[in-house]
Amino acid sequence: MRAGAMHLDVKELRSFYYRSTLGRAAQKAVRDQLLEFWPEAKGQTVVGFGFAVPLLRPYLADARRVIGLMPAPQGVMAWPAGMQNVSVLSEETHWPLETGRVDRLVMMHGLENCESPAELLDEAYRVLGPGGRMIIVVPHRAGMWSRSDATPFGYGRPYSTGQLETQLKKHGFRPERNRTTLYQPPSHKRFWRKTGPFWEGFGRVVSPVMAGGVLMLEVSKRIPAPSGPGLREAVRKPLSVLAPKPDTAPV
Repeated sequence: MRAGAMHLDVKELRSFYYRSTLGRAAQKAVRDQLLEFWPEAKGQTVVGFGFAVPLLRPYLADARRVIGLMPAPQGVMAWPAGMQNVSVLSEETHWPLETGRVDRLVMMHGLENCESPAELLDEAYRVLGPGGRMIIVVPHRAGMWSRSDATPFGYGRPYSTGQLETQLKKHGFRPERNRTTLYQPPSHKRFWRKTGPFWEGFGRVVSPVMAGGVLMLEVSKRIPAPSGPGLREAVRKPLSVLAPKPDTAPV
């Protein structure tokens, strides 16, 4: 894991996930696991925070709305390509979303890079509605990907399952399910790219003997929330996308 800057630039993230063979393989492995957790989100509000948009495309057709929040230190890009933009630049711990309006929240390249993780989790709790669920995708402490700066998962703080569950419980979340994925080596070399699907299948069979590079934890929102100064009940300037107009132009 490389020390120093916590945030990757959005251009680097876009280049990895959309323009490299390794990045596209990582995107597919994580998204396939997400779809096992949440096969569909019909009629629901789905939000991604960090750089989660590569995972959200399957929900665009049937979700009530899909929003991609990208933190200011990272930067923002228009997404999805060729369609009306749904990505928004956001402060890390003050999201332009109304309280309790989100059904499904996906966080990737968000928690491990945030300078104020406690405030970030409080904000995630605030925007989730009753029965809302969140999946957090973080570098797995025991995996190879957190030890290599060849991918975005080599930046920030890696987690073990116990560490992540403990942190989330403190902020009003109940752990439900966890999985690891990305068993293929984080290498751009052709041999590893050609054999990537084999390693993903093999890793799932022998897990937890073979540690995946990425940890995914699904949590639900507990009611009532724990008290604390970081819990906010209001938000300034909520996104107009929550009440979209037919003539809204793409950003």
